[in-house]
Amino acid sequence: MSYLALTLSLGFVGLAAIVSRHQELGLEKDLAVGVIRSFVQLTIVGYLLSYVFASHNNVYIFLMVLVMIFVAARNAANRGKGIPQAQTIVLIGIALSEGITLLLLLGLKIIPATAQYIIPLSGMIVGNSMVAAGVTLNRLSSEFKLRRGEVELALSLGATPKQAALPAIQSAVKAGLIPTVDSMKTVGLVQLPGMMTGQILAGADPVQAVRYQIMVMFMISGASAITSLIVVLLGYTRYFTPHAQLVLGDS
Repeated sequence: MSYLALTLSLGFVGLAAIVSRHQELGLEKDLAVGVIRSFVQLTIVGYLLSYVFASHNNVYIFLMVLVMIFVAARNAANRGKGIPQAQTIVLIGIALSEGITLLLLLGLKIIPATAQYIIPLSGMIVGNSMVAAGVTLNRLSSEFKLRRGEVELALSLGATPKQAALPAIQSAVKAGLIPTVDSMKTVGLVQLPGMMTGQILAGADPVQAVRYQIMVMFMISGASAITSLIVVLLGYTRYFTPHAQLVLGDS
């Protein structure tokens, strides 16, 4: 893509700005900031990836994946306001999900151990795990607030914290998997996902691109499930004291 074509594509953002101004949404500044940040961030990442790919240094690969995990954990933890150590919980969930999924991909020789495969796929794993973790934490918080009486009644009848929290746990895990499940149901019919689209645009055989996309969808579903489960199992315990008493913050 030429720089001229890239510049002309700003017209789409301009259209959004016109709509915002016409409807008095006040999003013009946010759109401008988004354009600048996306351009700067993606340009830096592009040059950085070129260097990492050329260096063939595994340390750089590890550092890039580590940065992805920390940034994703910090972002997803915002959904868990009111939950003590939410960022630590999400960090553990995303890190374990990334580690398990990547080890399976490499151990089963599904992908080669090169930066060109590890970094992009790690981005997909971490990004979708971030969404799953955020939704799971948000639903867990909501469920405890909605089910407070139910949980306290179960505790008073002798239930353990896990038994009392089980309906909230199940609901939170299901919520965390909804985006992935919905995407799997509609893939190919409503949308052509990013990896498949990118390969087709690069001239790859559509059938081969579909195979890669199927692998990616299966990978993402497993990673999201692992993340949601870890996050909810670590998160629900923060709502109980050592004496099995329910504690809810004001947030």
